[in-house]
Amino acid sequence: MAEAPVQLVWFKRDLRSHDHRPLAEACAAGPVLPLYVIEPSLWQQPDSAQRHWDFIAESLEALADALAEFGLPLCVLEGEAVEVLERVVALLGPCVLRSHQETGNAWSFARDLAVADWCRRRGVPWHETRQHGVIRGLGHRRGWATQWEALMAEPLAAPRPARSPEGGQRLAPLPRTYWRAQRLGAGRESCPGRQAGGRLAGLDAWHSFLAGRGVRFHRDIGSPDRARRAGSRLSPHLAWGTLSLREVVQGLRRARGERRGDAEWSRALAALESRLHWHCHFIQKLESEPALEQRTLHPALRGLRETPAPERLAAWCEGRTGVPLVDACMISLRETGWLNFRMRSMLVSFATFGLGLPWRDPALHLSRLFVDYEPGIHYSQVQMQAGLTGTNALRVYNPLKQAAERDPEGRFVARWLPALAGLPSTWRHRPWALPAAERAALNFHPGRDYPRPIHDFEAEARRWKRELHAARRAPGAHEASEALLERLASRRPGRRPGTPAASPQLSLFSEPDQETP
Repeated sequence: MAEAPVQLVWFKRDLRSHDHRPLAEACAAGPVLPLYVIEPSLWQQPDSAQRHWDFIAESLEALADALAEFGLPLCVLEGEAVEVLERVVALLGPCVLRSHQETGNAWSFARDLAVADWCRRRGVPWHETRQHGVIRGLGHRRGWATQWEALMAEPLAAPRPARSPEGGQRLAPLPRTYWRAQRLGAGRESCPGRQAGGRLAGLDAWHSFLAGRGVRFHRDIGSPDRARRAGSRLSPHLAWGTLSLREVVQGLRRARGERRGDAEWSRALAALESRLHWHCHFIQKLESEPALEQRTLHPALRGLRETPAPERLAAWCEGRTGVPLVDACMISLRETGWLNFRMRSMLVSFATFGLGLPWRDPALHLSRLFVDYEPGIHYSQVQMQAGLTGTNALRVYNPLKQAAERDPEGRFVARWLPALAGLPSTWRHRPWALPAAERAALNFHPGRDYPRPIHDFEAEARRWKRELHAARRAPGAHEASEALLERLASRRPGRRPGTPAASPQLSLFSEPDQETP
């Protein structure tokens, strides 16, 4: 009887053994080689960062331990994907490639096209499996939510013990000490306060949320300070796949059933579940419209706000704009790799409306800071908060209003901007307005101890809001918006083309949250 071909399980953004259908199917089909490839070209991309690799390396260690329980060593190799696969097939003979589908950046899409071409030329079957609700080749969103529900309801995939292929060690897999020592990514700074990688860390976050942290999720998720405790903190584990979205959705629904009589928990868990629905909704946008990573989504809004402003960009990136909540958020993000969604939106809104920056450079800077960087969510959100989708109400987040509502005593600002910690809470968000007598008494001088605002951000925001409103009313803009809604929007049942769009449905926030500086 002929030997079954080697089952290559290519891990990418799915660093787990639990609920990993390609792995489970491989274990049932023949000898298994679990493979992770450190791709040099990937780590040269401008959206990559050392903090991403550090999280991945920890997750690979946890994955290797989990695979060992099934009798499978994790094979980590370095090189471009096609080159590595060619080496593997040359040593091991006939192979089948299995992986999850990935909706990544433009580079990973091009890489997957090259792998598909190599598989065709080499006669290697490649089986790709959905791990999210994203659907390839989707022309419209009708029925999309039903398919999402069906995928989330499927049983969790469970691998079983399997054997490694003969001669697997001849591939000379890289040792763990090598993984951890790597310096990779365009963003090279370390992130001392980031979340730890690995499945156990993800499970700890999930269990602690359900055990008590999450009871105020719906109340505290908008606070830059309290959201660190009340938030699920699952985003990096979903982004890099140490937990599967399906297992989280199923676990959350069990928890909702168990706590149906608890009004506070019911509201908290319902709010989290609504955000899990949006996870795949936004990634589907990038899958259906890959160009939104590189260019403005709405054709009528292209060409606006595209003049570089290097000094303003540098001040925003470095947390020295002179607007305390903006600077505190940026410094906090640099140190921890995480920020709640509302403050992420505020940072993008301030950069694009308040400073008039083109959206692409702020998007890349944030991609390097977010440990939970997920391209589909990231670029969809950046363009939405920059007012460039043409299908949503313009949201202009005034940082002073956000500070008054979300950090009224200035505790978050005082924590991340020590120069302002000694000011009375009344003035922490407006230190430039501190009366002269108090300046003298506190020995605090705006411009010396903390920068003055580098720009009249409120006037700038008003200007760009007018410009964008005018562009959205230009001839052909409405028709372009309708075409985008047909292709990308999650529609309410029964909506017919030409009827008003339910634009608030495209937001991650439960309230309209529309502001004018």
